[in-house]
Amino acid sequence: MTNLFSVFDPSSSIFNLSLNWLSLFIGLLLIPNMYWFMPSRYHILWINILNTLHKEFKTLLGDINQKGTTLIFISLFSMILFNNFMGLFPYIFTGTSHLVLTLSLALPLWLSFMIYGWLNHTQHMFTHLVPQGTPGILMPFMVCIETISNIIRPGTLAVRLTANMIAGHLLMTLLGNTGPSLSSIIVTILLITQILLLTLESAVAIIQSYVFAILSTLYSSEVI
Repeated sequence: MTNLFSVFDPSSSIFNLSLNWLSLFIGLLLIPNMYWFMPSRYHILWINILNTLHKEFKTLLGDINQKGTTLIFISLFSMILFNNFMGLFPYIFTGTSHLVLTLSLALPLWLSFMIYGWLNHTQHMFTHLVPQGTPGILMPFMVCIETISNIIRPGTLAVRLTANMIAGHLLMTLLGNTGPSLSSIIVTILLITQILLLTLESAVAIIQSYVFAILSTLYSSEVI
C-alpha cells in the first residue's frame, strides 16, 4: 500500500531534494516560447481554445463588462489542465491530486466572491438564500439549506478535482503493478487496457479543468 500511494506523496524526493511541487511551475518555462517563435499549428489551436473559453465565460458572467474579468478563469483553466496532463507522465508529481493545491485555488476564489457580494450587493445576496416561489413556512429551512450549499462549494470544487485525479492514477498503478506476474497474452490485453485508460484520463484531465473553471465562473456570476 505504501508503494501504491508513493506517487501521491509530496515528501518523496529526487536526489535527496524535495522538488515535487516544482512540477507546478514547469509550464512557466514553456510560456516565453510564444514571444519569439513563429506561431505553430498547436499555438494557433491553443489560442482558438482560449478564445472560445473567453466567449463562453463572458456569456456566463453577463453584465460584468470590466476588461480582463475572464482572464483569471482562463488562467485557472490553463494551470489545472497543464498540471493534470503533467501527472499522466511517469514519475512526475501530480499537484492537482492534493487538497493542499485544489483548496488553495478554490477557497480564496470563493471567499473573495462572498466578501465582495456581501459588502457591495447585500440585498441581492439575501435574495439568493430564498428561491423564488418558496412557501413562507419553508423559508427558514431553505435559508439553512442554501447557506450550507453555499459554504460547501469550495470543498466540492476541490474534492471533485482531487478525487478524479487520484481515482484514475490509482487504477492505472494497480493494473501496472500486476503486469510482471502475468502471461504474455494477458499482458497484451493489459497494455491495451492501459492505453484506453490513459486516453480516458486525458479526457478527464480536460473535463475536470473545464468544470473547475466553469463552476468558478458561475459562482462569481451569482454574486453580481
